[in-house]
Amino acid sequence: MRILGVNALFHDPACALVVDGRVVAAAEEERFSRRKHGKRPLPFSAWELPELSARWCLEQAGLTPADLDAVAYSYDPGLSAPADELGLDDPWDWLRQDYARQAPGFLAEALPGLAPGKVRFVPHHMAHAASAGMAGPHRDSAVLVLDGRGECGAYLAGHYRDRELTVLATQDLPDSVGLFYEDLTEHLGFLRSSDEFKVMALASYGTPRFADRIRSYARPEGNGRFRARPVPWREFTPRRGPGEPWTRDHADLAASAQQCLEETVLGLARWLHEQTGEAALTFAGGVALNCVANTRLYREGPFREVWVQPAAGDAGTAVGAALHVAREKEPVGPMPTPALGRGWSDEELRQWLETAAVPYEEPADIAAVVAEELARDGVVAWFQGRSEFGPRALGHRSLLAHPGRAANLERLNAVKGREEFRPVAPMVLAERAAEIFSGGPLPSPYMLFVHEVAEEWRERVPAVVHVDGTARVQTVDAREEPLVARMLTAFEERTGLPVVVNTSLNTAGRPMVDDPRDALECFGSAPVDLLALGPFAVRRRRFFG
Repeated sequence: MRILGVNALFHDPACALVVDGRVVAAAEEERFSRRKHGKRPLPFSAWELPELSARWCLEQAGLTPADLDAVAYSYDPGLSAPADELGLDDPWDWLRQDYARQAPGFLAEALPGLAPGKVRFVPHHMAHAASAGMAGPHRDSAVLVLDGRGECGAYLAGHYRDRELTVLATQDLPDSVGLFYEDLTEHLGFLRSSDEFKVMALASYGTPRFADRIRSYARPEGNGRFRARPVPWREFTPRRGPGEPWTRDHADLAASAQQCLEETVLGLARWLHEQTGEAALTFAGGVALNCVANTRLYREGPFREVWVQPAAGDAGTAVGAALHVAREKEPVGPMPTPALGRGWSDEELRQWLETAAVPYEEPADIAAVVAEELARDGVVAWFQGRSEFGPRALGHRSLLAHPGRAANLERLNAVKGREEFRPVAPMVLAERAAEIFSGGPLPSPYMLFVHEVAEEWRERVPAVVHVDGTARVQTVDAREEPLVARMLTAFEERTGLPVVVNTSLNTAGRPMVDDPRDALECFGSAPVDLLALGPFAVRRRRFFG
């Protein structure tokens, strides 16, 4: 069976290809179009399809659209209802629904040779659930989905047994934890459906002094249900304009909303554990990208294991929809790695460099060269292997720096054009993580949890320590990422530090670098000292020599 999964309707359009029950390719449209998040989540853009990522997925497997057995579209317009009946203020939502109903025809036009009848609608939250319960490592698990909205709801709780889902609870709109957090994102002057992670970062600078009042709008209510209604945010603090300075009130409001979100997630998880008795929870939906809430869920929740889909937002529903349809005909396996995007051979990378007439070196070991540059306090653009699926740079498209220089946090935020309160993450060998980081699950390969940094290490790796003493850790297993592990080992040999700063290879407002041209453009426009493009090294002083 050859199934193409498509996410298109709201935001983060993406495609994934499942062949014989295995995910072989997945990519977000933004990596090809170079439009952040692919498009804005407006009814007027709902007709846009991830055509570029779809074509690449097919090319990766040597398929044509006619070779597909099905296309799984991660939304079912037959389950939707008018926005006013759902309690939503969205007068153009009917246009979104109309575009969704016409998706088979649109897809057939975008992918010549595809028969419209091969397009299958998959309920949005079923696709999210499959991206966790089927793509995750457990054949049996409880599954939790929380996001902004699907057809009529914003939540699903269920139970996977042998990768077959039983739905235990849903909740209709307008109650939505995701929309609750999106509304606050906009009130705080950030871009909704895009910058929610900035609210999470800002929350660490505040205290939850408004939490009691906000609980009247957002709280768990028992029996697998919750309340999350629109909040009159202006009653707490004036709306912040984009680019305006943030105040203590803004930080306190973020902290208060973050606490209410965490309490709601915990309440739902406790109920779900009572229903299933499972040891493992799999988690997806945009709310699952809140790594602070994930850590509290791990620490205080009833599940021994919590697995979060690396592409937990809407992009991941492309994988989930394809697995959901494939499971009807054949067994399916877990997602093997988030590194499911584009990659190039060494010779192809050499050709890119020579075509661009870029001076480069071919050292015996690029890992050692990068470690040496980092030890000298250089900033390195690291471009290796297939690109990551999802919003986190996990050692394939990364900016790296020395963690022992406190100024490198401000330096990297300046390089990327980001807000000063944004943290950067530590990358560490899995076997060394426990001596430095605690309070979250280890190993933690996908940067989806925060950990406490041990007191004796905070002054040694200050660049990766957030204001609250935590860090969003990525652990590296040498069996899965031998090149990254070799670089970390070489850096420790030179500095005594087994940690390197890792943040995504992009600048503010731009998607993560994906192909070699993107890497060269980013390197040429940002103050980066070394580009490690596969086995090749490009030095800034020679690049501009």
